[in-house]
Amino acid sequence: MPGGLGLARTPTGTALVRGALPGEVVRVGLRPRKNHLEGQVLEILQAHPERYPEALPPTADLPLYYPAQLPLKQGFVHEALVRIAKLEFPLSPIQPSPDALNYRTAAQYALHPLGGLAYRKPNSHELAKIEQDPLIAPPLQEAFRLLSHGALSSLDEVVFRGSLYEGRTLVGLIGGEARFCRRTAQTLVQEGLAGVVWAEASPKGRFRGRVQHLAGERGLLEEYGGVLSTVDAQSFAQVNPKAAGLLYREAAQIAGGGERAVELYAGSGVLGLHLAERFCEVIAIEINKDAVRRGEADRERLGVSHLRFHRGDSRELYTFTPADLVAVDPPRSGLSAEVMQAIVQARPKRVLYLSCDPATWARDVRGLTQAGYRLAFARPYDFYPFTHHVEVLSLLER
Repeated sequence: MPGGLGLARTPTGTALVRGALPGEVVRVGLRPRKNHLEGQVLEILQAHPERYPEALPPTADLPLYYPAQLPLKQGFVHEALVRIAKLEFPLSPIQPSPDALNYRTAAQYALHPLGGLAYRKPNSHELAKIEQDPLIAPPLQEAFRLLSHGALSSLDEVVFRGSLYEGRTLVGLIGGEARFCRRTAQTLVQEGLAGVVWAEASPKGRFRGRVQHLAGERGLLEEYGGVLSTVDAQSFAQVNPKAAGLLYREAAQIAGGGERAVELYAGSGVLGLHLAERFCEVIAIEINKDAVRRGEADRERLGVSHLRFHRGDSRELYTFTPADLVAVDPPRSGLSAEVMQAIVQARPKRVLYLSCDPATWARDVRGLTQAGYRLAFARPYDFYPFTHHVEVLSLLER
């Protein structure tokens, strides 16, 4: 089911089981929750015939051979559309990831007390040490090897950000003191990594406190569907560039064209750069100053003068209306009530909606259809093979 949990009916109620696949017979340790039971697989008694037999990291909560994953992910989106949006709509077939393994160009790991790198188990502080990660892209594999055998006991985490286009990797060192990490950073660059930054361990989240560049380069270029965008270790960028590039290309195609397009939650403006081929003016609204800085640098490097960045909240859409198209790519929480109201009041001809969460996407589709829009196109995209996550590309028209 969505969320990476198996669902079972028991005499004492519904059970959500981590690590179970549809149709399997498993032994589970269950504990009561408010309205259900919850637990984790202790033993697989009868495995799914398509269960993937090789070792995967704990984050890989859909351990099926890749072709068997795709119908389930298509089903996640269809189920959300019917149950939440109250719509029966023919979804276009899911777009698979070009690579089922070795696709991630970003990853973060905890430092295991006994040395090496580890994942935190879901909903737990327990660490699972890993010797390899088959999900990360080739440029990250060398960084993984170097950091797995390095003396990093003073750190809390390490973050990798690679580039398929350049074939190199940046590293973020989280925790400890910057002055104690500088020599390690210089050594890592001498051994082939592109650059290293340090960030303090902050209760507000990763890279929410002080960040300091230690050695090597600050950023790399990555290709997203023919657009070269700057990525760095501390900022958000899609981690499956090949799959994201396919989505951006199709998004620009179905968006049509016109005088003005406004992109909300624009990040560094990769989608806006694709839309700029079809619109006379593109406004990219983004609140994060580092993302805007990277986007403006990319715009200047690519010579796209009619893409303009506005650093501000997505609720400020009213400043840039009328618009032929409003494009949104919100976080997992979807559109806030204020942003939804801003879109409805702006009355663009079309709304291009990119989503990383089918449930909140379906909720927002329902809100837009109730405001007079109709769903004209929707296709699931798989950016994260071997996990339950699925993206959605959609277009609404009025």
